[in-house]
Amino acid sequence: MKLQSNYIYFLLILSSFTFASCSSPTESDALNQSYDLDKTLETMAIEELSPAEEEGLLFLREEEKLARDVYITLYEKWELTVFNNISKSEQKHTDAIKLLLDRYELDDPMMEDVIGIFKNEDLQNLYNSLVEKGNESIEEALKVGGAIEEIDILDLELQINEKVDNEDIKFVYSNLLRGSKNHIRAFVRNIENYGFTYEPQYMTPEAYQIIIESDMERGGRGKGKRRGRHGNG
Repeated sequence: MKLQSNYIYFLLILSSFTFASCSSPTESDALNQSYDLDKTLETMAIEELSPAEEEGLLFLREEEKLARDVYITLYEKWELTVFNNISKSEQKHTDAIKLLLDRYELDDPMMEDVIGIFKNEDLQNLYNSLVEKGNESIEEALKVGGAIEEIDILDLELQINEKVDNEDIKFVYSNLLRGSKNHIRAFVRNIENYGFTYEPQYMTPEAYQIIIESDMERGGRGKGKRRGRHGNG
């Protein structure tokens, strides 16, 4: 599956990471809005679930947990606000996937939510490698954050554009995608505040630049945006 191959590829090139970083203003998140996601989903039909949609939901549940767990762990190491803020957003992301698992009566791979423990072996190995890399320096830690968000964006776009037909799943994934775009903007802002330049590690330069030059995004059924290059969060 492409989702898994992205992360395995990421694992193979972690050893090439070097970078820099900074402190953090408050981060904005597309799911951190006043609307009630659960009530919105109740207005949508529960459609037949394809094998690809089921596989994607189960993987993304733990993928979002991985982002949360890495950020919590790196915050404990470096005490950078960006990791604390975005870990809370990632909690909302994995909670949103759980709503879909419940709607479609799928077993939750996160039956026991323990930081750093994963049912998926590839994600378990990736978590271990990310934390090891992020513990080397603040610079490496922030680059790990940027890479995670790039991969999240690519995986969500793959699901939305190629794997998912169900309206409710697309709705949630689209909100997660806007959140991940906000997160990478926040990491890049922090890196730039330290005086370094971030280069995309997985996305094309063109796709990356479009995100970075766009405003912070809000969630919901629309695609409202906050003013400003990186937003104020």
